[in-house]
Amino acid sequence: MIDRLERLLGRENVVSDPSALAAYDDDYSEVESVLPAAVVLPTTVPQVQAIVRFAGETGICLTPRVAGTNVGGLAIPTPRSIVVDFRRMNRVLEVYPDDRVAVIEPGVTQQQLKDHLDSLGLPLTFGFSLGPRRSSVLANCCLDGLHNRSLKYGAMGQSVSGFEVVLADGSLMRTGAWALSDIPFARSPLPDLSGLFVGWQGTTGLVTKVGFHLAHKHPFSERLFVLAYSVRGTFEAMRRLSRMEFCDDIGGLSWPTGKMMLGVTKPHPIADDGEPRFFLYVDLTAERPEQLVLKRQMLEDVLSELRQEGQRYEEPIGIETLVTLNPAMGAFASFPTDLGFLTDHPGGGLTWVGTYGPLSRFDDAAHEGIEVMVRHGFAPAIVSRSMKEGHFGVLRFLSLFDKKKPQEIEIVKRVNLELLHAMTARGFIMYKTPSWALREWLSHIDPGFLSMMRKVKTLLDPQGIFNPGKLLLPWPENEG
Repeated sequence: MIDRLERLLGRENVVSDPSALAAYDDDYSEVESVLPAAVVLPTTVPQVQAIVRFAGETGICLTPRVAGTNVGGLAIPTPRSIVVDFRRMNRVLEVYPDDRVAVIEPGVTQQQLKDHLDSLGLPLTFGFSLGPRRSSVLANCCLDGLHNRSLKYGAMGQSVSGFEVVLADGSLMRTGAWALSDIPFARSPLPDLSGLFVGWQGTTGLVTKVGFHLAHKHPFSERLFVLAYSVRGTFEAMRRLSRMEFCDDIGGLSWPTGKMMLGVTKPHPIADDGEPRFFLYVDLTAERPEQLVLKRQMLEDVLSELRQEGQRYEEPIGIETLVTLNPAMGAFASFPTDLGFLTDHPGGGLTWVGTYGPLSRFDDAAHEGIEVMVRHGFAPAIVSRSMKEGHFGVLRFLSLFDKKKPQEIEIVKRVNLELLHAMTARGFIMYKTPSWALREWLSHIDPGFLSMMRKVKTLLDPQGIFNPGKLLLPWPENEG
């Protein structure tokens, strides 16, 4: 197998040494590590096609990977499979300024694309996740993750205007308007086949390019933080601000998350008397300074109204002031960023139950999640964000652990399971869904939906070579 791969790709693009393969056997999460049989690092689309044809001929399975920053085991291979490392396919291929569309390869990182747009001197930007700077933009599109422009645009998959995909027989297809037009300007008006590759975790094909929508970069901006002293006060402010449609981003971080950012490695699970419960962060942008002044006044009016209803907030504080008071807040000064307190702590383990759900139920869901985490001895580290103008939002519960301690791994598994059941009962759905979570849903999820997923998988990947086991695809015969 290795000899043939080296003939197809060149020896420099194939990894087979066990010590080097170890870099591909896990991610941040508690999911068990698996050593791949080999790693290939293609640099061109024809090479990806050759890899897929080889897999089809031999039955070897393929797991796509870029940065390895996932926290759900989605890029951990199955035994005797090949990891397709896309980091060397890292070109920004096109930027169409007037259409605000970019075309990039899988290995393009958040920081790289930002730097590229800045180097062009164009007033263009895009949605940044809270993942590390080295995270793949394309991967977040395919996994339908959140980003700092989710308030307006929704999850990242909704920014996709077209894909180029290598299918199971090695052929190539383009989706959306890109099937006919040279510019991937939209997923409409042709049948929307892009959805076959969003949320599917690489189980339906290998995406080699994405066209996606950029956003206008306004010349004036302000990032403000507001300390809130109740869960309800946090999310009611989020709901009202979302409806008014003048903010670019509205998020909420629980106070323990803020403490961790400020250097408290293990905050106490129970808040001290008088401590805030959350801090809201609000992004405002404008074309003119007076617009920014008006938007800030509108924010303060909302907070004043809520204070009259009995909620307590501190006055908004600009990020520049916070950084002056504590340089650790610089991690939130601009995006993309590296949240080292989550990814670089001594134990190395990071897991979460991240959910999308209705903002109307955030209060009760947050209270229940906090109860679960506190009961197991975890400080309730929560990240929340309003999405798609408040039609839904993200509620994410984070746990840090030591990957070298089996007892801690078992604890976070129990915590995640309880959180999953609590959130699912309230109508929240775990995004970037790991297989263990979907297994818990099998008796509850719509059977017609499951049946259609199986049919789509069988149609697009009849031999089951693409990232098997993710989304429980192919389905175990004794389940569902």
